[in-house]
Amino acid sequence: MKIKAMIAARSGSIRVQNKNIRSFAGSTLLETKIKQLQRIRGLDGVVVNSNDDEILSIAAKYNVELVKRDQKFASNEVSMSDVYVNMAENFNGDVVMYSNVTNPILESLSIENMIRVFRDGGEFDSVNSVHAIKEFLWLDGRAVNYDPLNQPRSQDLPNILAINFAISLITRENMIKRRNVVGLKPLLYEISETEATDIDTVLDFDIAEILFKRKIEG
Repeated sequence: MKIKAMIAARSGSIRVQNKNIRSFAGSTLLETKIKQLQRIRGLDGVVVNSNDDEILSIAAKYNVELVKRDQKFASNEVSMSDVYVNMAENFNGDVVMYSNVTNPILESLSIENMIRVFRDGGEFDSVNSVHAIKEFLWLDGRAVNYDPLNQPRSQDLPNILAINFAISLITRENMIKRRNVVGLKPLLYEISETEATDIDTVLDFDIAEILFKRKIEG
């Protein structure tokens, strides 16, 4: 069973221009993630999937597999489910470890533990990183996870878990079948809120860079 990491890095980020390859802590998010994954035990390779020639050119310096994605599957109009199917169909391996390039704080130990859990097997068809949400949530004018007349402490809120897509392990076959990186019976692997830090805005980028520098400086 070959497990390969897949880094999906398209061009065209709207809120953070060129976020995958702009300067980040003396490198780039793309290169930071490639270097981390190449150090991970239990992986059989790293694949970079992108529509962007500059991204693929940078990745080529690191001896990874390159997959040029059709521009159709890199637009903001296409369904993410269609993108997942396309990426899986162009993946040479048994198991996809979908690795989000915008989670630079994720610990290598967490990745290796998730790989070990997947290889050990069990009654699940994917392993997906999650983090707990301890916030007072409202939807359509109503509280979702607490009683406003008997407000608990934030730490006593129910343990609602959010899939953060920092790491997702699923067989290539199931990724195509489910049209997703989350299976029908996922094993939810909890990571800390800090590890789950995701870059979606310029503020996120700046915060993640500060946290990353602090991490590497010890």
